[in-house]
Amino acid sequence: MLFDEEMMLLAIEEAKKAASEGEVPVGAVITDRNGTVIAKAHNTRETENKPTGHAEINAIETAAKAIGSRRLSECTLYVTLEPCPMCAGAVINAGLKRLVYGAFDEKGGACSSRINLFECGFSHTPLVRSRVLERECSDILTHFFRTLRSSPP
Repeated sequence: MLFDEEMMLLAIEEAKKAASEGEVPVGAVITDRNGTVIAKAHNTRETENKPTGHAEINAIETAAKAIGSRRLSECTLYVTLEPCPMCAGAVINAGLKRLVYGAFDEKGGACSSRINLFECGFSHTPLVRSRVLERECSDILTHFFRTLRSSPP
């Protein structure tokens, strides 16, 4: 298995943790230039009553603390769902070298689906790879929302 796929499997494990906590199942992992995992996170918006509690933001904050710098210029973010505008902005502001994501977010994706913030002339543009384990990432979300809709209020 290729390295990007291995890291996405770790992000999927984080997404499963989010689902078990009643959170939208999105998981993220950040690696340093050597491929060492320096952060793992998942959505915590509901459990922490935190509007910015997206997996990407949580992982970026953890990674910055781990390396002692807000600049993550040699790091790669792996995330199960295409980042929203807030998270794509955080990718830009952190200066992440690469972004690798699984499923597209047709409703709120800001890397290709609704808009591509990386084409708007900001000071940094990461290398982007999409569709890594796309089906697995998408299936977790589909199952979560299907179960949510079929549950009694």
